[in-house]
Amino acid sequence: MSRTSQRSTFRVLAGMVIPVYRLFARSHWRGRENFPDSGGFVVVANHLTELDPITVAYPVYASGIMPRFLAKESLFRVPMVGTIIAKIGQVPVYRGTSRAKDSLVAALAELDSGGAVIVYPEGTITLDPRMWPMRGRTGAARLALKAGVPVVPMAHWGDQEILYRDPSGHRTVSLWPRKCVDVIVGEPMHPDDLVPGGLQRPGHPSSDELTKATESIMGAITDLLGELRQEEAPRELFDPRAGAARSDDAAHSHDAARDADGAAPEGGLGAAGGRVAP
Repeated sequence: MSRTSQRSTFRVLAGMVIPVYRLFARSHWRGRENFPDSGGFVVVANHLTELDPITVAYPVYASGIMPRFLAKESLFRVPMVGTIIAKIGQVPVYRGTSRAKDSLVAALAELDSGGAVIVYPEGTITLDPRMWPMRGRTGAARLALKAGVPVVPMAHWGDQEILYRDPSGHRTVSLWPRKCVDVIVGEPMHPDDLVPGGLQRPGHPSSDELTKATESIMGAITDLLGELRQEEAPRELFDPRAGAARSDDAAHSHDAARDADGAAPEGGLGAAGGRVAP
């Protein structure tokens, strides 16, 4: 399946979803020229709300590239939803099972065919009280470094004004008036950018190399978000397991020991002035 394959089911779904989305969101995109003209690549983005998959996939699809997500396997078992996301080529993530490697194999095959795989390195909607990205998991770095493809960082801001979930899980919805949703696509980060000097064993990144590459990825996303928000980005990212930002040394040790699977968007397919929790 190539990056230009346009499955009929996806076209039909996009034709229904995008007009509805545009009723309550005014999208402004910058940097779409940074999507590579050829070859596979990994898109990485911050995760604010269940609307993110539409916000992130929209500019990819509008660029003539079929967006493929790594989606939680449980979504494929939801009646109708599972059938739809399977037909549009999304990749199931099997966490903590004997099939955990299947998602990696499927994603690598997509990249090898020249496709684009969208990953949320945080693995879940941010729990940071001010909605900055959290510390990332190493799944996106692993994909890019094993496949030898670039990572394209993306940040967006404004979804949370439409659908907001606070750290306690309480949701609020505001569909009118239409909200501005800003998206910025950064310059591609090639494997040598993620691991200066290259991998010691090409195609087989070490834990330390994955950790450093993940830090570079999250730094790029956070800097782009700071540009959208017109705020200074935090120097240390929120660590959801510690409940607070941690020192670099402690965080390095934690990330190196953590399994690399943080990719699946929550909720399925689904600038300044945005909602920030107090």
